[in-house]
Amino acid sequence: MDFTLTEAQQDLAGLTGGIVADIVTNDRLRELDSAEDRFDRKLWDALATAGVLGAALPESVGGDGFGILEQCSILIELGRGVAAVPYLSSIVMAAGAIAEFGSDTQRSEWAAPAAAGSKILAAALAEELADDPAAPVTRAEHTADGWTLNGTKIVVDGAPVADLFLVPAATDAGTAVFLVRPGDAGVIVTRQQTTDFGCTGLVELSDVRIADDRLLGSVAQGADIVNWILARGAVGSSAFQFGVLDQALKMTAEYARERIQFDRPIGSFQAVAQRLADGYIDVKGVRLTLWQAAFRLAAGLPVDGAVETAKFWAADAGHRVAHTVVHVHGGVGLDEDHPTHRYFLAAKRQEFLLGSGTDQLRRLGAQLAATPA
Repeated sequence: MDFTLTEAQQDLAGLTGGIVADIVTNDRLRELDSAEDRFDRKLWDALATAGVLGAALPESVGGDGFGILEQCSILIELGRGVAAVPYLSSIVMAAGAIAEFGSDTQRSEWAAPAAAGSKILAAALAEELADDPAAPVTRAEHTADGWTLNGTKIVVDGAPVADLFLVPAATDAGTAVFLVRPGDAGVIVTRQQTTDFGCTGLVELSDVRIADDRLLGSVAQGADIVNWILARGAVGSSAFQFGVLDQALKMTAEYARERIQFDRPIGSFQAVAQRLADGYIDVKGVRLTLWQAAFRLAAGLPVDGAVETAKFWAADAGHRVAHTVVHVHGGVGLDEDHPTHRYFLAAKRQEFLLGSGTDQLRRLGAQLAATPA
């Protein structure tokens, strides 16, 4: 693969990074900490106005036709600023899936407004009683006038501010994905508190009746749609994590150069230098595996193994780097008025979101065991 960033990737990264640097200050993040929903509407609107939200969506929904590589470049910059916007859930996962599998009406009603920033979408995937979103416990029964949904989705990113949820549900013919509005009768959205105090919610569905035109694609496509969303969600989360870790490590290295103890910078002590060196290797590992998985997705190549490897590095290395950042900063790393603790919380959130490193290694092991020698 070619690790050289495309011109579009560089341009979008520069544009996004500039907007984030202007808006996402430490004071701004402190304001969001006390907000009911930790969603930076000002940043979201600025990204929409600049064309960042729609840039990496298909032209059929008003985008510029770029793809997952450019989306990852945007997510890296959002990670560097620990930006409180649901770009991954709304644009990459939900709007992207509607653009790929939806009808013309669904594209114009939901994906196009999402690309313009006027509507926020959310992928409601996780459940307490199922560890595979492609095999959900949530049920959908086909009736004479449409579908009836029952179930609960947890830790839905952007749920409190979302205008639409993509909901996988089990049917008699297999898994299907439905478009559910928060205002539909029987839908209850409850805010949930996560590690990074993000804008996250629980979505309960009790006899929610929706028409046939709210089915995304077909029932036969349902599992493929969910796996499409999951692959891009995992790679996108790894990209955001890379941005978080890369920026946090840079901040920590700078602190180690400036912090004087025993008449010398603490970075000159071997133990500190080794922690930073290990962190540097970890961050480069996240970068390498992220772009390998993104490249294969963009090229339409099989991603089995590549996505799990990227998830493993983003989660496992994320844990180590996050703790290195706090340890090197000392007490300052736990000070809520200092930026460092936000990077720690963001890294831990992505670690938990991606799943344990052990789980990814088990998946990789199962794939290797099933591959003929």
